[in-house]
Parts: sequence; structure tokens; C-alpha cells
Amino acid sequence: MIYQGNAITVARGNKNGGDNVAMLTFDLKDESINKLSSAVVAELDEAVQAIRAESGLKGLVIGSAKEAFIVGADITEFQAMFGKGADFLESMLLKVHDIFNAIEDLPFPTVTAINGLALGGGCEVTLTTDFRVMGDKAKIGLPETKLGILPGWGGCVRLPRMIGSDNAVEWIAGGTENRADAALKVGAVDAVVPNDQLEAAALDILARANAGELDYQARRAEKTGPLKLNAIEQMMAFETAKGFVAGKAGPHYPAPVEAIKVIQKGAGEERTRAQAIEAKAFVKLAMTDVAFNLVGLFMNDQVVKKKAGKFEKQAKAVRQTAVLGAGIMGGGIAYQSASKGTPILMKDIKEEAVELGLKESRKLFAKQVERKKLTTEQMAEKLTLIRPTLSYGDFGHVDLVVEAVVENPKVKDAVLTEVEGRVSEGTILTSNTSTISITRLAQNLKRPENFCGMHFFNPVHRMPLVEVIRGEKTGDAAVAATVAYARAMGKTPIVVNDCPGFLVNRVLFPYFGGFSLLVEQGADFQRVDKVMEKFGWPMGPAYLLDVVGMDTAVHAGEVMAEGFPERMGQMGGDGTKSAIQVMYENERLGQKNDKGFYAYEEDRKGKPKKVSDDKAYELVKQVAVGEKEFSDEDIIARMMVPLCLETVRCLEDNIVETPAEADMALIYGIGFPPFRGGALRYIDAMGVAEFVKLADGLAEELGPLYAPTDKLRQMAESGERFYPSQAQG
Repeated sequence: MIYQGNAITVARGNKNGGDNVAMLTFDLKDESINKLSSAVVAELDEAVQAIRAESGLKGLVIGSAKEAFIVGADITEFQAMFGKGADFLESMLLKVHDIFNAIEDLPFPTVTAINGLALGGGCEVTLTTDFRVMGDKAKIGLPETKLGILPGWGGCVRLPRMIGSDNAVEWIAGGTENRADAALKVGAVDAVVPNDQLEAAALDILARANAGELDYQARRAEKTGPLKLNAIEQMMAFETAKGFVAGKAGPHYPAPVEAIKVIQKGAGEERTRAQAIEAKAFVKLAMTDVAFNLVGLFMNDQVVKKKAGKFEKQAKAVRQTAVLGAGIMGGGIAYQSASKGTPILMKDIKEEAVELGLKESRKLFAKQVERKKLTTEQMAEKLTLIRPTLSYGDFGHVDLVVEAVVENPKVKDAVLTEVEGRVSEGTILTSNTSTISITRLAQNLKRPENFCGMHFFNPVHRMPLVEVIRGEKTGDAAVAATVAYARAMGKTPIVVNDCPGFLVNRVLFPYFGGFSLLVEQGADFQRVDKVMEKFGWPMGPAYLLDVVGMDTAVHAGEVMAEGFPERMGQMGGDGTKSAIQVMYENERLGQKNDKGFYAYEEDRKGKPKKVSDDKAYELVKQVAVGEKEFSDEDIIARMMVPLCLETVRCLEDNIVETPAEADMALIYGIGFPPFRGGALRYIDAMGVAEFVKLADGLAEELGPLYAPTDKLRQMAESGERFYPSQAQG
């Protein structure tokens, strides 16, 4: 044994005989995956030094004993590391470069055997060797830009020299995970074989390199020298890419464009200088709020997945499901279930409704075929997993039912009590309600412990969140099975407790309340939309209301007003009607009937395109007290403070258990700007004391919707936060 550590071993020789090859294996003890923590990187340094000291070696194979190769750096260390400041971070990066360069400079050929995921730092490890062989099911990529940073361990230097700047820009700026065939096509790997042939293929490459058949020194010269592009080629390649990527990423996500600049600046340099450029750019991005928030988002996502995983372990198998109500929503749920392999019955009382649900499912599958994600045969096979029905005939074998009928408590109550009599005693019943209390819907059920909420967001196939709502009598088994089914559908489930609007809609409606008050006081709703879109929302509040539908908004607003009369009792303020109610009364429902705050026309792709409409302005004048100019800062404060305060209240009322789950629900459910990290991170970024001061100032004029809670005041006084600071880690 050349080296033995906690995560890395280096042995001489291999199972196929011969002891002139070193086999470096990543196998992190007590973990299911390999990741590059600071401790593992320190071991890699020791291992490489041990290899260099060994005599008589003619090659190195780097491999993994886990299912994945290396999933990347240990992201849990990032925030604490970033908190140590720029100088520390830069010296750490240059130290890693030294270790990786030592692998690249070994006096014999080297090869990596990539058996599974090789992402981020894991991918960068593979780039240090002369050759790469890849398992046919493995994936490789550099997803750092999705965390607001860029590859900092040589990815921006080595990859363009190996696969060309155009391909490298696509991989790095896009943060993509690339399949083996795609990696082979661009030259990122030298061979693709089944996993059981990886070692043999790696050893064969080493033998051929030692025999002079493969020129490994030429490979190194290419990786360590400047990029072979003249000035005009560079300008064309990089300037065009920067413009395209900037347009796609948007102004709030600087990392993809910064990565292109790093490749461009380093293009004419040799290895050491190019790596120094990369390190400086990494540090610059790591010090930004965007990186801090996106790394925090990743951590929150892990919290949510871990909690869902615990529920999943307790869940009974969900092999057959059913959806009641076969409209657009029911069709979307059926499609999502079938697309991920869980058979589903789709029941309605009307033949035309069943046909509408099937049409929706077929349309979504057809789009997958268009995008070459499915073949026609696969589509046909998946469609057979959806069985339309007008009766309860096969419901005795169903493990879980999703009720998705109209948002009316009487109708839902009738449907739920009826289906309960047609299913087995162990069947879980769920309701896809967006506002109606689960405890209330359970009142007439014989087995309320088997019932919970399963709130999908529209459109089902696109929105990642599912709220799993626990009523007063809901049992753990029902929650566990529903979480497991949501995960099987490829969704992110977050478990919340019952209250009007649950978590996401309860938080969204104070945001709409802030909008109504702005409009009532004379703000131009189109300007409010522009300001909030510039702030980072995918659409402004008026546009969002048009998409949600004014009828849905009015109904949900009534539920909120009943549940929280002090704050949400009169969203129009001073007993007047809100702009939302005026739109509804004038049958301007939004995109449903092509008129709301905006009018809608079909674009070239047949999708609704919003256009300004004078009629909407005339109607808004009925509720507006004159016209008033608000600054961007005023608009943002008046929109964001009520939303953030309601998120705080949901946490305090134990509707949601952790800040991580609250923030992820808003990002996945209503498109809260990800680079801002969520409502609670937004308060932290402003400073709790500063936020309370801002809210108090608004509450004097605008009332209880803007009033901070007592607990938040205490947090402000004691200097508490919802999350640890960057310095704390």
C-alpha cells in the first residue's frame, strides 16, 4: 500500500497483475458518496506526494469505490470558507492548484476511470489526468455557475484547452450535467465502456501510452499551454458568447458571464497565469450576496430532501394511484404520475371531462416527443399507465387518491366521503386544495387519519413544489405515503400544518394586499410590475394575478379575510373595493378570458402575450385615489414587507418547521427570486433590526399588514438571525 487515508487509498498493482501501476481510489468512509472536503483535499496532497516518492511506477489510474465518482466539493463548507475573506480563499485555491498540477506533472501517463457522477471539483480532478475513460451511464459537468461561482480548481483553464472554447463555454456557463456519449463527442473523454470494463480500459490506455502509441506528453502540452485561437477567433468566440449568455442568465446572475471572461483572459496564458486569473475571479464571485444566497439555497434544498427522505423510509409502497376530477389539473397530475412510472386511474363523472384530461396528458407527452426526450413508442407506453374511467370499479386496489375537483368545500366533501366508501381501509386520500382547511374537509370522513392535503401548483408538469398538508387528525402514515408519492412524481414535497392558505398562498396574499394598497393610493400597476420584475420576480403582481385568475384570487382572498381578519380582512383598505375585485366584477379574469390587468393576444407560438389595455386603467381609476409617483424603493418595500412578515408568522405559528423549508417553498411555489435566497434570508440580508424599523414605519400609515410580530422585535433587539452569518458558517 502506497497510501492509506480516510477517503483515499493508493495501492500498487491491480487485479489484472503487474505492480508498476498506482491505483488511487476515492472511498470516503461512513459516507454514501465521495465529496472533496478540505480534509479530503489534504489527503489528496499526501497521496500525490506518496506517489511521487514511489519508484518504478509507469502509470496512475484514479477511480472510485462508490456508485458516483466524486459529486463535487463539500458545499457545506463553502459559507464558512467564504466568510474567512478573500486572501484566505485565494491562497486555498492556489494550494489546490498546486496539488492538481502535481498530478498533471507526474513523470508517467495518467488516466481517470469515471464510473458515475463526476461534478464540479470531481470533474476537475478528472481533467488533471492525461486520459479519461467513462462508464456508459456516468455523467460529467461543472455546475458551479448555478451556485453563483465558477469552477475554481482549474475547470476554466483545462476544459477549453481539451474540448475547445465553444464547447467549454456551453458546459461551464450552462452548468450542465453531460452524458457519456456527449462527453465523448466533444473529446472530454477518450473512451466510453460499461462500468465493469472501466479498469481494463484504463490499463489498456496506460499500456498504449507507455508503448508510444498514445502521446501523453502532447496531451499535457496542449492542456498547460495557451489556447490555440488567434485574436479575431477569440473575439468572435467570446464576445458573441458573452452577449448570448448575459441575455439568458439575466442581470442578477453574474457567474456565467464571469466564467466566459475568465476563459477569455486566460486564453493566451500558460497554466500558472491562467489559474491565477481563475482564482481571482472565483474569489470576487464568492464574496457576493448572490453566491452566499445560492449556496444557502443548495443547503436548504438538502434540508428539504433529507426530511422528505426520512418520511419516504416510513412510507408504505404507492404502486397504484387515482385522480378524481379530469380537467386540466387532473390531466396534469395524471401526466406527471405516468411520466414517472406510477399507474393512475383518472375519474370524472362526465365523458367530456375525461377526454379533456386525456387530451392534456397527450399534449404534454407529445411535447416530450417533440423535444426528443421520449420516442413515440415510449410515449405510447406511458399513456397506457393512465386509465380513464367514469366509475369506481377498480378503486379497491388504489393505494392513494388525489381529489382535484372544483375548489368548493361542499363539492369536495361530497366527493371525498363518496370515494372513502369505495377504497380499501388502508388507502390514503388527499385533496389538491389550495385554500380549504384540511381539518374541515376531514370532518365527515370515517378515517381522517388517512387524509391529508396534496397541493400541486399550476402548471403541474413545470412547478416543482407539492405542499403536503397535515390536518388535526392526519396520521404519520398518510403524510409519509403522500411525500413518497410526490417524490416518485419528481416533485419536491414540503410538509406544512393546516391553516387558511397553508404556507404558500397564506404568504402570497399579503403580497397581493400590498399591491392593492399601492394601486389604491395611485401607483401605476404596470410600473409596479416592472419594478418587481427588475427586483427579480419572474412576473410582476398584476401579471401574476392575470395568470392565477381573478376568480381564483377573489375566492382565495375571501378565505384569507375570514382566517386572518385583522391583517387581511379588507385588502382594499378603508372599506373600498380592491382593484382585484373590480376586475373580477367586470369579468376580466386574466388569461382565462384574455383580459385582466392586461389584454392577451396569441404570439407566433400560440402562447398568450400581454399588451397594455386602456380599459383596465379606466377600471382601476374606480379604486385609485388620484395618481401618485412611488420610488422603486417604496414599491419594493410595500410589496416585500407583508410577504416577509407573513413568512415569519408561518414559522412562529409552526405552519412550517424550519426557515429552510419556508424559503424553499416560496422559491419553488411562487418563483421568489432564487438569488435573494428566500423571504427569511432577505430579512437577514437587510438586518432584522433594519427590517423591523422599515416595517414599523409602513405600519403607521398602512396598518396591521405591515406590523412586525413581538418575537421579530425580540430578534431585532438581541441581534438574532434566521440563518447563521457567513462569518459563523
